[in-house]
Formats: sequence, structure tokens, C-alpha cells
Amino acid sequence: MLKTNNHGIALIITLSIITVLIAVTFELNRQTGASLSRSGAARDRQVLQQKIESGVSLAMLILTRDKKQTEVDSVQEDWADPEKISGYLGRAGYNEDELQIEITDERARMQVNALVEFPAGRDFNPVQQQLWLRFVELFLQQQDQPDTATAQEPLEPEMIINPIKDWIDSGDDDAITGLSGAESDHYMDHDPPYKCRNGPVRHLSGLLRVRNITPELFSADDENAGLRDFLTVHGLAPAANNPHDYTYDGRININTAEIPILAALLPAGLEFLAPEMTAFRKETSGGEYLYDLTSPTWYRQVPGMEDVEIDPSLVAVKSDLFRIRCRARENQSSMAARVVVRREQNKSGRWKCRVLHWQYE
Repeated sequence: MLKTNNHGIALIITLSIITVLIAVTFELNRQTGASLSRSGAARDRQVLQQKIESGVSLAMLILTRDKKQTEVDSVQEDWADPEKISGYLGRAGYNEDELQIEITDERARMQVNALVEFPAGRDFNPVQQQLWLRFVELFLQQQDQPDTATAQEPLEPEMIINPIKDWIDSGDDDAITGLSGAESDHYMDHDPPYKCRNGPVRHLSGLLRVRNITPELFSADDENAGLRDFLTVHGLAPAANNPHDYTYDGRININTAEIPILAALLPAGLEFLAPEMTAFRKETSGGEYLYDLTSPTWYRQVPGMEDVEIDPSLVAVKSDLFRIRCRARENQSSMAARVVVRREQNKSGRWKCRVLHWQYE
């Protein structure tokens, strides 16, 4: 009987040991799998980052090559043509499934900081103020505004523009612009509290701290465009009357601006001509563009625009500021970056691109 019991105990001990070994084996397999997965993910991230850097370098090469060929920047050039970009990527050994590049003109956007006259930085720039009133009015008309029967008041252009002006005007905490403006007293009531910037905006996301600039207005969704798609904080340049001072001229490249910006540049009531301008810029025959865009008044050739006058202080036909969007894929992972560059000459006179802002998305 005792021998039988010993055999039973030995069997139980053996089964227990086997159970523990199986559990340990499963745990080791799980940890090994997790380690391999982390290692693979880390490898993929490194490869993705290298692809992004290669894509940005290629985009900068395209932009510097373009500068050597022409002084004018327009949608007719290689950097603005998705098919030409795909060709460059193919010659570099990439296909569209693993790397995509989009180059857009930063001068096609409205300069936020130009809303205030710099370097003084206290008052509205009156020409820019009128442009902003037109743009924001048209922009809000395209948004899903709250029903007037609800408690929330529909936004008016001034309710966007005045708080932005107060945010960027310098040392002006005691002077609120209109009824809808906001200085530090307004923001100190927030949780957590913060002060008004009272200076140029450095990053577009900083506008989300401004009164009435909601995430819904700022970013695009499936139904509405976002303010961020039409604005830029870049464009600082020496002042024309004093090279030791800096300013934002607020000029927009009409060769590259999108329909909402072109509509704001046009006199009131003529915004319907903006799509005609974009079609005119890209009209081709036999694979060649039909119209020359080197003159800032080319728009007068557009049917119905012979007598139209766009304020010449608002427009340009060239740019050295560009936004590069690069997206890479590797296995099941992806990575994207938004990079703003400026074309400039070095001391030897050679053109290069200098990175002003690099953000992974």
C-alpha cells in the first residue's frame, strides 16, 4: 500500500513539473515573440525614417534644380506635378507603395503674422485685414455653422480675426480689439491659465490657444476644410525700407494659390471666377501649357476678368518657401513628415534648401 502511494505521489510530482515546464516554455515563447516583434518594429521605424529623409532630400533636390531653371514658381513646374514626382521617385528606386512625396508652395497660403504691421507689431495691416475678412467670411460659409435656434452664436469673421490680432500684436495687453478680441485677462481664466503671446506665431498649432479657434475649425475633416490648410507662419523677410528690420509682406503666389485663397483675393462678388483662374493656369494643348504665368496680371487673360483688379501689393509670382509632405511604408508600418524649407543661396552663390520646420505626423 505504501509503495502504491509513493508511485501516486511521484506521478503527481512529475505531472506538476511537466505543467510548470509547459508554462515556462509558453512564457519564454511569448517573451521571445514579443522581443522579436519589438525588434521588427524598431527596424521598421528605422527604415521608415531613412525613407522619409531620402524623400525630403529628393524633394529639396527637385526644388534647387527648379531654381536654376526659372525664377517664376507655378503649378506648371515639375515640383507641382504628381506624375513628374513619381518619375523622380522611380528613378531613385522607390515605388508609390513605399514612398510618396507632395510639394506645395508655402507662398500659396496666407501669412498669419502679416495680419499685424511689423516690426512695430501693434496695429492691423489694413490691406491684410481686408483680405482676412474676405477669406474668413468665405471660409465660414463653407463650414457647418450652428443652427441659429441653438444657444451658440454663429461665428462672424471678426470673431476669428480680432482674437488672432490680439494674440500676435506686441505688448498690447490693455487694448482689446473690438468686442470679440482677447488679451491675457481672457486666457488667465482658462484651466490651466496662460498669457497672450503678444508676438509672432511660431507654429500653426499655436492658433489653437486663440479664442474661437476650435479644433473643428483648425483641422480638416471629411466634410470641411481646415484653417491650417490655408495658413502659414513662415515668410519673415528684411523690411523694404530698412534691411535691419524684419517684416511679413503677406504676398500670395497667385500661380499656386488654391481656390479659397484666390476667391479672397478677388473683389467681392467675383469669387466665382477663382475656379476659372485655376483651370487657366493648367490648360494644355499637345502636352504643353498654353499660358505664361510670369506676369502678376496674367489673370486678366481669363475670360470675364479683363477689367478685374487684384491689389498688386497682395500678389507674387515666385516663392522660395515650400512645404514637403512625405509618407513612407514598410511592411505593415507607415510614417509621415511635414517639412518646411526655404531656398537660399550660400556664400558661393549656389542654391540649397534650408529646413525651417520638421514635424513627424
